[in-house]
Amino acid sequence: MTACEAGENARRLFTQECTFVTGAADYSQVPPAGLDEIAFAGRSNVGKSSLINALLGRRNLARSSNTPGRTRQINFFNLAGKLMLVDLPGYGFASAPKTEILQWTRLVDTYLRFRPCLRRVCLLLDSRHDTKPSDVEVMSLLDEAAVSYMIVLTKADKVAPHQIEERKGQVNAAISKRPAAFPSVVATSAARNSGLTELKIFLAGTNSPYDEE
Repeated sequence: MTACEAGENARRLFTQECTFVTGAADYSQVPPAGLDEIAFAGRSNVGKSSLINALLGRRNLARSSNTPGRTRQINFFNLAGKLMLVDLPGYGFASAPKTEILQWTRLVDTYLRFRPCLRRVCLLLDSRHDTKPSDVEVMSLLDEAAVSYMIVLTKADKVAPHQIEERKGQVNAAISKRPAAFPSVVATSAARNSGLTELKIFLAGTNSPYDEE
């Protein structure tokens, strides 16, 4: 498949209907394994919901909050019966009791370690900031669980282009020896829709070969 064909297939996939399936506050509420799943993880307020909405050309499918740490469940979205997109609770900050934080931390840990149809995790990092210890902890968890993940930089519109390239170089160097890390970093901006085509191609490629009827 040529790069042009891959891009067109990815574009078609992400313009199809995407519907909310369920939100799971406990692993027993997670839907039965079926479609390949792509999960989005990142610190609270990194822009997960905004990125998911931008990828799908929607405004409010994945709901964001002005209060970091508000999302306390795993949300599942069915993309045209071909791919499941999974929005994980943000980590690193939360305005909630410690018992609740521990509960959904365990939920995410269980999902990442034991979900058989999880094909890749998009680990979102804010372009404006250095990698945090909590980000490194998640990378180590994914390495240990042998779950493929790729680093996606968000809010690239808020950083000068040369700084983005420096940031990508830093991240690439940091993940070069991590066994489960995908050897490429994508810089995105949900506000300007930049980097989305590249990311769509990567995500569509984790699914079964695209079958256009």
